[in-house]
Amino acid sequence: MPRTTDLPTFNLWLAFLFFFASSVRADIKLRGSAIATVDPIATDAAVQALRNGGNAFDASVAAALTLGVVNGYNSGIGGGCFIVARKASGELFTINGRETAPEKSHRDMFIRDGLAQTGLSQTGALAIAVPGSLMAYSELCKKHGKISFKKHLKNASSIARNGFKVPASFANRVKSNFKQIQKYPDTAKIFSNGKGEPIKAGSILIQKDLAETYNKIAQHGTDWFYNGHFSKKTEEWMKKNGGIMRSGDFEKYHITSPSPIKTTYREFTIVGMPPPSSGGTHVAQILNILEHFEMNKIDSDSPKFYHLITEAMKLAFADRAHWLGDPSFSKIPLGLVSKKYAKSLAKKINPKKAGKVKSHGTPPGSTEHFFNKHTTHFSCSDNEGNWVAITATINTSFGSKVIIPGTGVIMNNEMDDFSISPGTPNAFGLIGNEANAVAPGKRPLSSMSPTIVLKGHKPILSVGAAGGPTIISQTLLTLIHTLDHNLSIREALMKPRFHHQWQPNQIRIESTAGQRIIDSLKQMGHQIYIGGYGGATQAIGNTGKGLEAVHDPRLRGKAIAFPILK
Repeated sequence: MPRTTDLPTFNLWLAFLFFFASSVRADIKLRGSAIATVDPIATDAAVQALRNGGNAFDASVAAALTLGVVNGYNSGIGGGCFIVARKASGELFTINGRETAPEKSHRDMFIRDGLAQTGLSQTGALAIAVPGSLMAYSELCKKHGKISFKKHLKNASSIARNGFKVPASFANRVKSNFKQIQKYPDTAKIFSNGKGEPIKAGSILIQKDLAETYNKIAQHGTDWFYNGHFSKKTEEWMKKNGGIMRSGDFEKYHITSPSPIKTTYREFTIVGMPPPSSGGTHVAQILNILEHFEMNKIDSDSPKFYHLITEAMKLAFADRAHWLGDPSFSKIPLGLVSKKYAKSLAKKINPKKAGKVKSHGTPPGSTEHFFNKHTTHFSCSDNEGNWVAITATINTSFGSKVIIPGTGVIMNNEMDDFSISPGTPNAFGLIGNEANAVAPGKRPLSSMSPTIVLKGHKPILSVGAAGGPTIISQTLLTLIHTLDHNLSIREALMKPRFHHQWQPNQIRIESTAGQRIIDSLKQMGHQIYIGGYGGATQAIGNTGKGLEAVHDPRLRGKAIAFPILK
């Protein structure tokens, strides 16, 4: 006689089958989606948002808020961001969440005794610009997402409250910046172990103040940040510490949604961020120049490949230094991205010898046609056809090093992205001109380059990077390796990186390029600086190798793609 099934065991099996079926349904719903971020916890938060019925825009907001917790030395609600997106309908849009200078800012605010003081623009109260990322994420979620912004904030808050295990990369950043962090008690309290030492890898980092800040915003909306408690706390701290930012600066802050930059490269359409991003402009400009050299026929492991791209970079960065700034304050020529101007620049390149770029060029229409008035990148897509590329930042590691007391929010040091004095290099060695001079309410120039690539009307790649001005070169190289040489995204991100920003006059190159390449470039007349890894790129897409999601192989991160089953 057969044994009667034990009822508790039967119920357990039923529960397991229900859970398994639910998981299968959830995974089917994710098919065709892809996510890439620099942190596994942030990627998991984005995946969970999709599982909860959200779309790519929800996933990106979930990732962004989580990165502010687990990767806060790079980005967070104390900083800014650029968003480039493509909706399932085919509509392209951007959100400009770049920070703005306080109303009491002025052109010479970092000049002392006639000399530019970069320390003032990089650390402390005067270095801080009005943050914009929170408003940008809220806008993205409310207008284009399916899950409430409140829900995303609550989820990120729980991660901050419960804590996470500090990875070695995080601990190393704390250690290398600890001398400056110690100058600010609220920052030191969070990132030290209670013995006056930097937190160690493997320890649990709990951020109760940041968790409470997220909860308060969830409860009261972004007004709590821009028109309430947070702005008042910031003004209070500023007055005690020689700062000029006031609550009124927060009240006046607004995001913008300029038309994206679009250019063609062979059969592809490249969609990027317009000024005050220099990334969209100069990725397009460099591609336009390189179109005249049939890059798809040039071996990517040849000296010629490195040389031609370097020469194009030099020309573009010379233009960046002169022309680029906030289009609400400066006249930025649309001709910078014209095919005609690129052709004239391409003629200046000697295929066999390093050229001297003494100054900027003059694009057509430079007096009449203008653009309308340490960082992390993450990309998301869903199976509906929504794609998004977001680059977010508080500038250098831990930004200004300031946490507003009782809030847990690390504040940016984006004032250093202005030209604090024409010709004075910023933290990344970039120089600028009057177009990027400090002015009240102005947004500083950025190299952030969130980019989406279309083939026909179909999105095939979302890419961007972190690493100051190398963001532009990283994004560019990923595009060339995938679009010209048909490499997979993973293969493209593993290729050696190199960068030239006009001044200083040198190629910064990874040692993996090899001695043959380095020696050949020297023989062509290039000055070489062999550096460490060249930034961090994240990308998702299908460039003919199947759906991919790839985080930079040089760093810890997590990327996940859910290919459509055939």
